[in-house]
Amino acid sequence: MKRDNILVSIITVVYNGEKYLQQTINSIKEQSYQNIEYIIIDGGSTDKTIDIIKDNRDIINYWISEEDKGLYDAMNKGIKLAKGKLIGMVNSDDWYEFNTIEMVVKAYQENPNKSIFHGDRYDILESKERRRFNYNPSILKFKYYSMTFSHPTMFISDEEYKEHIYNINLASHADYQFVLKSLLKDKNKFYYINKPLTNFRLGGISGNMPFFKRLREGYIARKYAGLSTIENIFSYIFRLIVFTIVKIKIK
Repeated sequence: MKRDNILVSIITVVYNGEKYLQQTINSIKEQSYQNIEYIIIDGGSTDKTIDIIKDNRDIINYWISEEDKGLYDAMNKGIKLAKGKLIGMVNSDDWYEFNTIEMVVKAYQENPNKSIFHGDRYDILESKERRRFNYNPSILKFKYYSMTFSHPTMFISDEEYKEHIYNINLASHADYQFVLKSLLKDKNKFYYINKPLTNFRLGGISGNMPFFKRLREGYIARKYAGLSTIENIFSYIFRLIVFTIVKIKIK
């Protein structure tokens, strides 16, 4: 199959995202790869988001604006609409590098047995400085401590999404549950691209969530991903100990 014959679906979930949405859309418009289906799922914005969407209808294949049950519900809506062989998620305040999709498609063609492609990202600081966030391959750290994969860099096959989607009962850890469940089932389905794929503005739901709520969500996510009860309890205690030590050092 020719490289440009592979349809890639990109989904942007947005709610009152007028500040950065145009930059996100531009990063899709300016991709070096052209066979893209672009979907925007809006949660019922009350600012100028809808105007921005309408002004870019030439690049957007489908969009809806309606109330949803949160970020992951909106993502699931986009996945159900997507027709691409590979599906990527770019947040409404983030943007791709100009050749991100081309690199992912190349990796997919060379590794057709893989179903989850991911890479590094640039974290965007308040000073606008870009700092590279590299993938940490430690499975132990991922299982028991924190998300070492960068979900905003992921491109996931339509077949993988047929097996499971995002848990809408979680506010911030549904992507972690999704990735952990996939890894526990078959770690060989992942393919790492050693390049920054996404520019990611720091903050968001998980960054602002109180620690003990994050701890609880992490426990639930690990449980439903299939981690054993003993391993999950170990993770809970370990993360609590690390948090306590860090808090004491700060004081």
